[in-house]
Amino acid sequence: MQLAFVGDVMLGRLVNRQLKSVPPGFPWGDTLPVLARADIRFANLECVLADGGAPQPGKVFHFRSDVRNVAVLSAAAIDAVALANNHVLDYGLDAFRETLPALDRCGILHAGAGPDLEAALRPAIRRVGPAAVGLIAFTDNQPDWEAGPQRPGVYYVPVGERQRDDARVRDLLALVRRTRARADLLVVSAHWGGNWGAEVPSAHRELGRALVDAGADVVFGHSAHVFRGVELYRGRPLIYSAGDFIDDYAVDPAERNDQSFIFRLETSGGVPVRLQLHPTEITGFQARLAGKGSRQIAARMQELCVQLGTRSNWSEDSNVLEIPVDI
Repeated sequence: MQLAFVGDVMLGRLVNRQLKSVPPGFPWGDTLPVLARADIRFANLECVLADGGAPQPGKVFHFRSDVRNVAVLSAAAIDAVALANNHVLDYGLDAFRETLPALDRCGILHAGAGPDLEAALRPAIRRVGPAAVGLIAFTDNQPDWEAGPQRPGVYYVPVGERQRDDARVRDLLALVRRTRARADLLVVSAHWGGNWGAEVPSAHRELGRALVDAGADVVFGHSAHVFRGVELYRGRPLIYSAGDFIDDYAVDPAERNDQSFIFRLETSGGVPVRLQLHPTEITGFQARLAGKGSRQIAARMQELCVQLGTRSNWSEDSNVLEIPVDI
């Protein structure tokens, strides 16, 4: 079985405007054939899909895409999206309530936010042949959006120096253990930390390893606008930040938030065996395979992986960075 992961997919603002005159597959550029090789595809949806709602006060950036643009996700056959992030409630509860049925109508699973805490915690489970693949999604952003027993919101879990002492972290690990009992392969999506910097916070490494110990097979991190290194722990990949995949953001010339990867994981019998990274760039509101720039992007990822004790091999023929997963 093969799984594909892409980072933040932001379809609002200028991307939304562009989508009024181009087909739904446009934002994916030439990446669709690579995504099509996977049996199941995951993304972080970094916007709300709605036609209504009002921008929430106190925020600088608000991301909303027309509800019809759920077709963009369908065009790439995205199977499941993480909604636990700091933009899903940008236009308030009415807009949020448009998003969930739009995804449901298209058969796109979602996790990490809901009309109450129970729904926000609920894992998404997709069957791929005989295997059940699970997704749990949480965020440490936007604590004021934390879902409650009768309050819509996100699955909020604080990540930081005192995380070991927080009951919500213990509850997350317990949820992972329970979900592992009903999933052959389990993905935990973590929208954590700040926007910039390639260094992995120590708290992320600590919690990432604890998630694997509890039963996660993949930690799928995002939130930072840039990619970070991949660590292997007990034969499980921790993708600390997948970076940005589709957006309209200004590009920082040093951080290069326009560069990322399609992370394609091959498994055998529910066990990860190989991770392949296809370098990408955002150009004109499209994700594009990086082409001639692939080697430079991959070299930066290799340096970041070395800092985490991870070895990788670059294939000049296929423009792919391969990380063997050794148990």
